[in-house]
Amino acid sequence: MTAATILHVDLDAFFAAVEQRDRPELRGKPVIVGGDPGARGVVSAASYEARRFGVHSAMPLRTAAALCPEGIFLPVNGSKYRAASRAVMEILGRYTPRVEQVSIDEAFLDVAGSEALFGPPPTIAALIKAAVRLEVGLTASVGVASTKLVAKIASDLRKPDGLVVVAAGDEAAFLAPLPIARLWGVGAQTRAALAEYGVETIGDLAATEPQLLVRRLGKHGATLVERARGVDPSSVTGDAEAKSVSHEHTFDVDTSDIDEIERTLLALAEGVAARLRAGGVRAATVVVKVRDSAFRTVTRQRTLAEPTDMAEPIWHVALELARPEIRGRRIRLVGVGAHGLGEPAQLGLFAPDDDRRRRAVEATDAVRRRFGERAVTRARLLGSDFSAGGRDPMQPPDPRRVGRQRPVPEADEDPSNS
Repeated sequence: MTAATILHVDLDAFFAAVEQRDRPELRGKPVIVGGDPGARGVVSAASYEARRFGVHSAMPLRTAAALCPEGIFLPVNGSKYRAASRAVMEILGRYTPRVEQVSIDEAFLDVAGSEALFGPPPTIAALIKAAVRLEVGLTASVGVASTKLVAKIASDLRKPDGLVVVAAGDEAAFLAPLPIARLWGVGAQTRAALAEYGVETIGDLAATEPQLLVRRLGKHGATLVERARGVDPSSVTGDAEAKSVSHEHTFDVDTSDIDEIERTLLALAEGVAARLRAGGVRAATVVVKVRDSAFRTVTRQRTLAEPTDMAEPIWHVALELARPEIRGRRIRLVGVGAHGLGEPAQLGLFAPDDDRRRRAVEATDAVRRRFGERAVTRARLLGSDFSAGGRDPMQPPDPRRVGRQRPVPEADEDPSNS
């Protein structure tokens, strides 16, 4: 039996918590990070005080304002959050070199081999939580288990400031009473399919004959049964940097409107590029995801000639990859991702036109940060649902306006996309 040596560390309401840390007058108040509440962007983070009103990440800002009229809306401050993230990751690295950062506010650790120095994994988890609170001024929730899957689910159960330990051998029993929505790879469509078999909890799923689900869901069905039983063969990679950035949106009404899909891809590429710039990295590979009305999902990727953090090259490659998959089909979901992240090259390596374009983009970023999401809009989006006076081009498309999208993307992916 594999020992319970994997930790999942998840910072609580990260962006909002950083703002409350730095501005004591905001503590205990409903803080919503994302921008102007009158804009068409989405919530990036909500404090737990705001969550009591039903506000959550990926919700349209206007919806959040309606639910929480007393909410304090703040713009995203990427440099501040990156600094806090780096401080936390430095703390994690003290306890093991095997740290896999999967987003700005969460990471997996494998502490096998660290026990002689720091004690058993639950003790290490407690030490990490104390150090993050003392040195960075934030709280973190930690799950300890024998697999990444179970550790991640455990870290989410007692937020905020939680610590949940699942002993080796107890994985299936721990998961059994939980709703299937907590399991990786189970989104709304999959939940609906499983409901046809009376599956409501992870334990129900674990008891299901795998071949039954293979006939209904393909190979994914057998994988889900394995996960429901606590089986997860993936290991902590030891890569201390986030490996990908992605945005995706699901249409409430499946669409075959090519122009609408292409505008959506542009808005998604804008969001990905903005996150790359905020993170100070560039991507070597563009990934596109397309899901049609028959729930057929296709993922395509292409490596770029030069790594980038600009929207145009990401969008153009995304279009080339997506066009063969959207012709003649009604599309349910599209996504744009960037993989192979690395530090930027020296500016001197770029042509003058590239330098001018970059300066223009950086100036646009500064204008939006200062004057709000509606200050600047791409000409390609004028006259559309993304026009000025509307959507923040640095955010994904407004979930209420792009093909009547759902505000929350489906949880059909593993947490490396989180």
